Amino acid sequence: MSKELSLKVKNAIEESMRLKKLILEEELYIVLIEMGKLIIQSIQKGGKVLVCGNGGSAADAQHIVAEFLIRLTSDVNREGIPAISLLQDSSTFTATINDFNPNELFKRNLQTLSKPEDILLAISTSGNSENIVKVLETAKKIKIKTIGFLGSEGGKSLKHCDLAFVVPSNRTARIQEVHITAGHAVIEYVEARLIEKGFLSLK
Repeated sequence: MSKELSLKVKNAIEESMRLKKLILEEELYIVLIEMGKLIIQSIQKGGKVLVCGNGGSAADAQHIVAEFLIRLTSDVNREGIPAISLLQDSSTFTATINDFNPNELFKRNLQTLSKPEDILLAISTSGNSENIVKVLETAKKIKIKTIGFLGSEGGKSLKHCDLAFVVPSNRTARIQEVHITAGHAVIEYVEARLIEKGFLSLK
């Protein structure tokens, strides 16, 4: 194996570290605290977190939902926080793209499953995925608060988000790495505040 190829692993890690350092230096993470506050308001009103994304971002959405519902760490063994992925199951997914349009996937599920107290977290590395733009537009129409984990410069989704965490990169893998770190950070903030307020119990 050439030295150039073997450096790819090291370079990927260094690039990820530089990007996260930049987010700290420019205080781009501050918006995550504001997102946490919106989520707390939603949960206290009886709402839930609705999360969606495509591809790797779909996996991140399900990852984040699992940690809201179950727990992030065994150090904080608390009650579940209501959350659901708008991707749903393979039957719902294939029915939507067969009977309607792939761009309607998240929009239709949002319309069916949401209530006004809920909050939508849309994840897109480009910010331009049509089904993400549509679900954000729909959420605004039915007056559901919207937050976005985006990349590049936010794309078309940015203007439809009440709050957006935009990762300053065009590299999909690096953006996704920051998104999942941001998701973990928000969950830690939300659970700590809800426990502090006596809204969540420890087990």
